[in-house]
Amino acid sequence: MQWESVLATRSSRMKASEIRELLKLLDQPDIISFAGGIPDPALFPVAEFAKAMADAMTPARAEAALQYSVSEGYLPLRQWIAAEMARIGVPCAPSNILITSGSQQALDYLGKLMITAGDTVLCGWPTYLGALSAFNAYEPLFEQLSPKGNVSAADYEARAAANGGRAKFAYLSVDFANPTGETLDRRAREQVLDLAAEMEIAIVEDAAYQALRYDGEPIPPILALEIARCGSIDAARTIYCGSFSKTLAPGLRVGWICAAQPVIDRLVLMKQAADLHSSTLNQIAVAQVAEAVMEPHVEMLRDPYRARRDHMLAALDREMPEGVTWTRPEGGMFVWLTLPPSLDGAELLAASLETERVAFVPGRAFFADGSGGNTLRLSFSCAQPEQIDIGIARLGALIGRALA
Repeated sequence: MQWESVLATRSSRMKASEIRELLKLLDQPDIISFAGGIPDPALFPVAEFAKAMADAMTPARAEAALQYSVSEGYLPLRQWIAAEMARIGVPCAPSNILITSGSQQALDYLGKLMITAGDTVLCGWPTYLGALSAFNAYEPLFEQLSPKGNVSAADYEARAAANGGRAKFAYLSVDFANPTGETLDRRAREQVLDLAAEMEIAIVEDAAYQALRYDGEPIPPILALEIARCGSIDAARTIYCGSFSKTLAPGLRVGWICAAQPVIDRLVLMKQAADLHSSTLNQIAVAQVAEAVMEPHVEMLRDPYRARRDHMLAALDREMPEGVTWTRPEGGMFVWLTLPPSLDGAELLAASLETERVAFVPGRAFFADGSGGNTLRLSFSCAQPEQIDIGIARLGALIGRALA
């Protein structure tokens, strides 16, 4: 069978995730990995999930837990999420919530819902690799989003039209973004809203790391700022994607979309066609654990993650040669390094794995146009202090030799 003859043209745009491939290195005990942006499994609320799963499997509840369910998601979980959204400035109803299999499925659905081949997506330079992968299958053109207003709405619209489509949405992660760790200030969030209104496009707000703030004051989500302008979620153009992966556990694959009712109604049809509904058992367990321990659990997470971030920043200050710069995130899991232009992150990774046994993610994969070769992403979430000291010292020495 010559499979290329029957595959859709968009399949050629699908590529293996560099991060997923690098995660395989975690099985090698001598590798110091700053690659995967994954939560520390030692911090999972294991006992709480064991109890929740056991409770769900009692005779009185097992029938519902193991049966087909509604595509919108488990109602008590959607009620809990709606209350949480209201707490961060987004008053909404459970009917404004759709449960997804992680926020990655949410991104895929939104790409499928809004992108026609040739349309334009505005995004950061760099931006989350998983979003690029999800949207790329639907054959868009990517344009660099400039929240500070460096590109006019007319310019974006003209370039989109020249490509044979129109701009459909702006995608951005505004808090401790993957990969840079940077946070968009309130003024820039308002400017994104202004741009989207002028262009009559949607905004996809990826809030996967929003709860993991270690310093500074919280900034309202874009959706909250928009509701303050327009009066209700059903009048809003912003679509908020949330996740329990970074706060409770990623393996259960429970995320959500919060949006205007017409958007949710379309997404429910998409969910029905794709997988009917997310795991009922997992949703029941997440609802029970979130209700019981979410606030103290997230508060507990902040201390070790803050300490690891601080340890990595101190090690970078100590070990990196002149000419290397990096971000200083207020939360999340990542530090973003910019190397001198003469260095290439992918080549550096190959050398690092061979001689230093230190893994990280080269930055080029996070740029829609393949630029950013002299950048890389470090994750501190699973690294212990001794590993950080040794790994950053090795990496600094390797960069220093490459620059010599």
